[in-house]
Amino acid sequence: MTSPGSAYTDLDRPPLRRVDLERACQGPWTSIDLRDEIGSTNDVAAESARGGAGSGLVVIAEAQTGGRGRLGRQWLSPPRAGLTVSMMLRPTPPPAQWPWLPALVAVAAATALTERTEVDVRLKWPNDLVVDGRKLGGLLAEIVADAVIVGIGINVSTRRAELPRPDATSLALEGATATDRLPLLLALLRHVGTDYHAWSEAAGDPATLLAAYRRLCTTIGRRVRAELPDGSAVEGEAVDVDSRGHLVIDVE
Repeated sequence: MTSPGSAYTDLDRPPLRRVDLERACQGPWTSIDLRDEIGSTNDVAAESARGGAGSGLVVIAEAQTGGRGRLGRQWLSPPRAGLTVSMMLRPTPPPAQWPWLPALVAVAAATALTERTEVDVRLKWPNDLVVDGRKLGGLLAEIVADAVIVGIGINVSTRRAELPRPDATSLALEGATATDRLPLLLALLRHVGTDYHAWSEAAGDPATLLAAYRRLCTTIGRRVRAELPDGSAVEGEAVDVDSRGHLVIDVE
């Protein structure tokens, strides 16, 4: 494990400390890997998974230079401006239920952030964290052998000029009552841990998780355009998220 040791000049962005993060090592979390700068937290977690690391590894980066989002999009984070975290788990429910883990982390993240910051964080299907339609963060999940890695990036103190796109935002820009990354991260891991335990005890049954996801999903009720695997596209009103996590669109 390494932790940032270099000096910093922006007092609004103090570094995380491993000794503080060790409080998170409970529930499913077994170890913390804190890095100053990294290409991708998901890549480090995947390498650890291939090397036989135990379930519950949490990889955290103060700055990420090669992060990825859905569809190969790039995800960059200025130093200490956000939370860039990957969680490596070896689930006990059947593999057919593993695709629900990104939704589980998304619901837990939205809940934790709303509680801590008083910003109404919602979900855009399938895996974006949004505030009034503006993108606050995103998730990327990958299966490596018998492990699932879920990476999440959240803009915390990111300034307007630092955002990569005009429809993005940060907790600070949304008037959050708290932007200290440590309690936000601890709350995130606590909520994910609690929900993961309940999901595991239910053998991966998504019923409770799906209900929570539907309540938070702002895509339902909106007109959307969906691109299909064969290259075609459909347009219509998003009316539901089904029991497999698929978006249901009324094209009539």
